[in-house]
Amino acid sequence: MENKDILKKSLLFSGLDDENLEEVTAIATRRSFGRGETLFTEGEPATGFYLLAAGSLKLCKVSPDGKEKVLHFVHPGETFAEAAFFGDGKYPAEARALEKGEAIFFPREAFMGLLERNPRFSLNLIVSLSLLLRRFARQIEELSFAEVPARLAAYLVELAGRKSTSFQGKTYLDLDMKKGELASRLGTVSETLSRSLRKLKEEGLIEVEGSRVVIHDMERLTALAGKRSAG
Repeated sequence: MENKDILKKSLLFSGLDDENLEEVTAIATRRSFGRGETLFTEGEPATGFYLLAAGSLKLCKVSPDGKEKVLHFVHPGETFAEAAFFGDGKYPAEARALEKGEAIFFPREAFMGLLERNPRFSLNLIVSLSLLLRRFARQIEELSFAEVPARLAAYLVELAGRKSTSFQGKTYLDLDMKKGELASRLGTVSETLSRSLRKLKEEGLIEVEGSRVVIHDMERLTALAGKRSAG
């Protein structure tokens, strides 16, 4: 797929006419990456931002003792590393590939020139960043107040909304990450995640076979996703 066609599907570039899209395409470069490859590391000078064209990535922070905390999983059509435009000019996290794919890179200085010439770019960037902020605020709320089964339920409901199939009242989906990575995303450990999966299974909400999850009762799972602990 051409860069221009990929840009059209992104929130950041929505509403732009063909002339504007041509301007953006002119400054963009395409980068292929392999599974496990790092696009940039935390603290590295932020020379620009990206739009994921294919594959999947995770944005994460690694503590001095080697523990990893996943901040966000990036899916095709999403932009990431927009923080390159603000702050101290450094990437605040690491971007690592979960599978091979491609990303479109937009150099900071060239894109800043487009922002100065076209107010619509600036407006779209503000909207994109506000949605990103809202997403992180929701994640912080979940990690602070929701019990692990509720966090897991919320993740499954969100994933089902993105990619799933339904048959005879059941919803079928495949986890888009390893269970260890999912545990990190939910702010817990693998053992607790396994107990939570078992709890949802015992309550008749889901069935798990490897990375395949079958949701038996989406209504109850959605209700559980909305619960918060009293403490």
